[in-house]
Amino acid sequence: MLNRHAKIIRLIEIVGEVSGRKKLQKMVYIGKHLEMDFDERYEFHMYGPYSEELTLRVDELCNMGLLDEQMESKGAIHMYRYSLNETGHDFLKFHEVDFGSGERAILRMNEENSRFLELVSTILYFNHLPYEEMKGKIFTFKSKQRYTEEEIQKGQAFIEELRALMKEDGGTAFMQ
Repeated sequence: MLNRHAKIIRLIEIVGEVSGRKKLQKMVYIGKHLEMDFDERYEFHMYGPYSEELTLRVDELCNMGLLDEQMESKGAIHMYRYSLNETGHDFLKFHEVDFGSGERAILRMNEENSRFLELVSTILYFNHLPYEEMKGKIFTFKSKQRYTEEEIQKGQAFIEELRALMKEDGGTAFMQ
């Protein structure tokens, strides 16, 4: 049961800190599409693919004292930062998680902002559609974000970059 929690903790350990709940949601969703061993189910919501399961697991990890959650208020907006504490490090000693070459992809995703990762995850969500139809869905469902076609192309190139990082070792993520 706690193996699913360990994967989230390990992702945060790899990057050191994740700034924002939305960013964490998108990183796990993208990782799942890159065949990393994440189990969370996603549905499409206002900010793109969203997992209630992931939200609950992160809350549980914070309540168990394995993750530190810091909230910053910027006017009406609350920004959450997640980092691993000593108890979380100790927990991982008993739950080995190996993302293999996925670690580089995780680090690369963390370099991007949540707006861009929202676009990338939305591209992946509609990736089964022809390009023009996928683009139309993004322009329709994400009209407030005002993404451009150039950004969509950048998002697709980013997905290919992540896939290339995953293939460098020929590795896939696994859980022991």
